[in-house]
Amino acid sequence: MIKRIFDLVLCVIAFAIFGIPLLLVYVAVKVTSKGPALHWSKRVGRDNKIFLMPKFRSMLVDTPQVATHLLTDPKKYLTPIGGLIRKTSLDELPQLLSVLKGDMSFVGPRPALFNQDDLVALRTQHGIEKLKPGITGWAQVNGRDELPIPVKVEFDKYYVENQSVALDIKILLMTVFKVMRSDGVSH
Repeated sequence: MIKRIFDLVLCVIAFAIFGIPLLLVYVAVKVTSKGPALHWSKRVGRDNKIFLMPKFRSMLVDTPQVATHLLTDPKKYLTPIGGLIRKTSLDELPQLLSVLKGDMSFVGPRPALFNQDDLVALRTQHGIEKLKPGITGWAQVNGRDELPIPVKVEFDKYYVENQSVALDIKILLMTVFKVMRSDGVSH
């Protein structure tokens, strides 16, 4: 219950801070590429239930629904501003809607794509699926896109075993610094 209240308070603050950037990115995506500004990605949530997670669309409309690192040449699928919004993590801002709805938390394991069976299976072996996925998480601040799946799961497992408000605050602060430096973004 404390985590949910924490998430809702942070959402109000985040919308106050990022309201104008949300609008500007929305317009920029619409103006620079064909298709909707938001991409609703099928993700695996708590208890391995599928939910739709919004992101600003950084890839072309017909991009295959796979993890970016599995694309042969991810850069060829980027929209004109896709690289910028991914590097700055602005594409993640609409996930605030998922936090408000209760599908996600600010901090937790990043939600797997619906077809990342290897990641989902490994997380399930360690009880990680019992947590709400997060906009950011322990694996995110310790490597993000650069981590192989077994290493991500080890970081997720550490988070499950050491959850606390203090750890969540540490992760949020580390996220701010990582985003400012674009650490761990490979695509």
